[in-house]
Amino acid sequence: MTTFLLVIIYLAFISLGLPDSLLGSAWPVMQLDLGAPLETAGFLFMTIAGGTIISSLVSGKVLKRFGTGNVTFVSVLMTALALLGFHFAPSVVWLIVCAIPLGLGAGAVDAGLNDYVATNYKAHHMSWLHCFWGVGATLGPIIMAQVILGENSWRNGYFIISGIQFALVIILLFTLPLWKKVNKSSNIPSHEEVEDVKDSNHAQDDVGDAKPLQIKGVKLALVSFLFYCAVEATMGLWGSSFLVNMKGLNAATAAQWVSFYFAGITIGRFITGFITFKMTNHTLIRAGQLIAATGAIILILPFPSIFSLIGFIIVGLGLAPIFPCMLHETPTRFGKKHSQTIMGYQMAVAYTGTTFMPPLLGFIASHSTIGIFPICIVIFVAAMLLSSETLNTLLKKKLLLKSNSKAI
Repeated sequence: MTTFLLVIIYLAFISLGLPDSLLGSAWPVMQLDLGAPLETAGFLFMTIAGGTIISSLVSGKVLKRFGTGNVTFVSVLMTALALLGFHFAPSVVWLIVCAIPLGLGAGAVDAGLNDYVATNYKAHHMSWLHCFWGVGATLGPIIMAQVILGENSWRNGYFIISGIQFALVIILLFTLPLWKKVNKSSNIPSHEEVEDVKDSNHAQDDVGDAKPLQIKGVKLALVSFLFYCAVEATMGLWGSSFLVNMKGLNAATAAQWVSFYFAGITIGRFITGFITFKMTNHTLIRAGQLIAATGAIILILPFPSIFSLIGFIIVGLGLAPIFPCMLHETPTRFGKKHSQTIMGYQMAVAYTGTTFMPPLLGFIASHSTIGIFPICIVIFVAAMLLSSETLNTLLKKKLLLKSNSKAI
């Protein structure tokens, strides 16, 4: 029964990934069809992410009151209806209206499922969970590219994705009783939960009665999440426009190449799930950041366009382990007492990066050139690496001071 629930959670994360990559892939065609300026995609993205930030911040109270199963069901239903609204939207104004429930539908379920898996499962489950997000994020541009190639219609792409979401809504509706049964039977901690408690004891000892944002290192962790999502979202939103305007590709080919970027994230997270048996989260986070920086530098260099595809894939592979490993570290770094609240904060700040960084690039690019795209990616990765390494240093000092005090 617990395994079946994990399958449902995986399906829910596919539904989270499907809409995330659609707008960037479809925008070169949507922009022409709607007669909108380039930066409009950034404002739509801000609206979606803004809704996600709000729902992430209130996720703790919402999840405690209604339960993870009910919240997941309602969230996916909101997403399905919003995507259907995109299909019928006659203007940019209606796209903005539909973007609000699209964002609200993602935040609470994202924070809730992440905390559930981080608290109750090992690191490889978290990597595989976000691998399924990558499955959805990869399928989105592929479906959109095929529809654009066959029908030259972005609207039908949204209609198909909406249909997939409604199918998941039906599955979630019929499995709602399962969440209650599993919750009742989960009072006895599993072997994995016992191990996680041991790992987080050090963090809990240091926390005491401190408020979540007062715990040392939390703010640095939030900065890492902000710049991670800045990289991931900027790649997804402006990748196609960069390839069309700077590399001379057609819109369908550009959408397919962006799907390879998301495929890199997906495959990387699947592989990461096995690597976590041998390597720590800290090592995987650092290695991923360095790999992502390498891919971004390839995009800057004046190589033939095929190297842009290689750069996109390398960035995707580099990003793969970072987000799930940082999430899984939350109870270990800061203790289980505040993990759900801090998880909500992390998701909210992560989507703040999603909200403001891509539109900022779009605004600057509309007044200069989309050629600044790879330079911004390098800057974002560097900022993420700096904050992450500073956090690691702080946590090592805390552990060393605690060991010395015990020795005395």
